[in-house]
Amino acid sequence: MVKANQAVFLVAPMCRVLGVSTSGFYGWLNMEPSARSKSDRELTERIRAIHERSRGTYGAPRVHAERVEQGVRVGRKRVTRLMCEAGLEGVSRRKKIHTTKRDVRPLVSEDLVERNFTAEAPDRLWVADITYVPTWAGFLYLAVVMDMFSRRIAGWAMATHLRIRLVLDALDMAVAQLRPREVIHHSDHGTQYTSIAFGLRCKKAGVRPSLGSVGDCYDNAMCESFFATLKCELLERRRFRSQTEARMAVFEFIEG
Repeated sequence: MVKANQAVFLVAPMCRVLGVSTSGFYGWLNMEPSARSKSDRELTERIRAIHERSRGTYGAPRVHAERVEQGVRVGRKRVTRLMCEAGLEGVSRRKKIHTTKRDVRPLVSEDLVERNFTAEAPDRLWVADITYVPTWAGFLYLAVVMDMFSRRIAGWAMATHLRIRLVLDALDMAVAQLRPREVIHHSDHGTQYTSIAFGLRCKKAGVRPSLGSVGDCYDNAMCESFFATLKCELLERRRFRSQTEARMAVFEFIEG
């Protein structure tokens, strides 16, 4: 407190009010930092460098993991404390909003994947899902089709609604760009993917629809992983004033 107000008040009166000696204050002020303090300062600079390289996305667990990979033995709690003191924090995921509603009607497609998400060549297996993009003007919804061989987004579409047209547009983009033959299109049991219109579109394009198991968090983990990266590296770090701004940002993230 004395040091913080040194430019405003005289040191001696402040020390007298606080019940400390003036010589004791100056002794503390000129004291050499301890070895622990020096070590903390050096570690903080390394933590800051890792955090900056991650574009501000890494939290304490990932920073700690990278230090361990570099061969440095350091406690995770110490990394957490130093990041807190330095005002460094990672990005976190928002509470999930459900974008698909399960269709309780009899299934029209079987599970052709059974959690085996490996592909020997491009356009053998696609996975699809829907997420949301918050803006000041309301939610946008993003449907994607991902190729499991390249891990690239083969087709995508955005809209202000969750109607069947959204997933049809994403499928149409993938088909138009890649022109696949007998590719498997794997998704969850959302009504968009179990609709008659979607089934007819798949049949016309030569795409084999596949539906995953119910209540299995690992069944569509590849799409969920992409959405997690999108949210952490883009959506959690920006606030979109308009839906046009959000569309352009998502376009740059996917196509760039």
